[in-house]
Amino acid sequence: MLKFTLKQLIYVETAGRLGSISKASEELNISQSSITTAIDSIESELGYSLFVRTPAKGIEQTPSGKESMQLIRSFIDQANHFDSELRSVGGDATGSIRIACYATAAPSFLPVILNSFTKKYPGIAITLLEGNMQTIIEFLNVGRADLAFTYDRSVTEKSSFDPLFGAPPYALISVNDPLSYRKQVSLRDLATRPMVMLDLPMTREYFVNLFNLLGLQPDIVHSTRSSEIARALVAGNYGYCILNIRPPDYEPGKSQYVAIPISDDLPIPYFGIATQSAARQPRIINAFVEHCKELRVEGAFEPMTIQ
Repeated sequence: MLKFTLKQLIYVETAGRLGSISKASEELNISQSSITTAIDSIESELGYSLFVRTPAKGIEQTPSGKESMQLIRSFIDQANHFDSELRSVGGDATGSIRIACYATAAPSFLPVILNSFTKKYPGIAITLLEGNMQTIIEFLNVGRADLAFTYDRSVTEKSSFDPLFGAPPYALISVNDPLSYRKQVSLRDLATRPMVMLDLPMTREYFVNLFNLLGLQPDIVHSTRSSEIARALVAGNYGYCILNIRPPDYEPGKSQYVAIPISDDLPIPYFGIATQSAARQPRIINAFVEHCKELRVEGAFEPMTIQ
């Protein structure tokens, strides 16, 4: 039987996640002594140390502490969903949803989903966690997110994946480039030209591999971790960029760049929803996933790509 409270577990999880008792104190708006007491109490009950505490350097999880943090996060997550499930018995789905989203894709498709879902379920609280593909899957695996919007290539064996739409790669080219007048371009056309690389974990490797599949190498002259900066560089005629999801502000004929399909026969990645395969999903998470599938059937995601 547990001899520590949910509140104590939340204190310990926050300190472990932030690697600092003082930062956890600020986030939770409680005293540092309350967090220290919670850590001491749980460590005493467990009979082993969760953290190594170093003055002026914060705290570091022990090997046993790392395993314990995963269990603690899972328990907190289940407790939160239990509260939502209990409140929704006999009524509409309620509670909160924590969504991890691939940051470069979020502005294009999230408004379509969130606007329609919040109209259907106005009482739902939604928390968004943004990051690269590697980060958001980590959010999902450790229980910080209930689901993740990402590409199929980033999903691990711990996750289930529901595809929403195929997103073939396309070239974003300045209107001042002679290639901008074409209806299609090939990677061979692009390989000798300066490239602006969206340089994120798993993303850079994917784009380089597209060229490698055809025995080519891209000429990368600029790299950025921001899709907005990449588009600005293309607009300034510093090079072309390859993307998969249509820019949210793209208007053919009005933008300083054009989005052109790539003619080569390349593998098409799928963008969709990843959830923890071993977890029993609460009612509200299932409702959200089903809503996204309904939007897919209605064709709501078709404008997201260039084909």
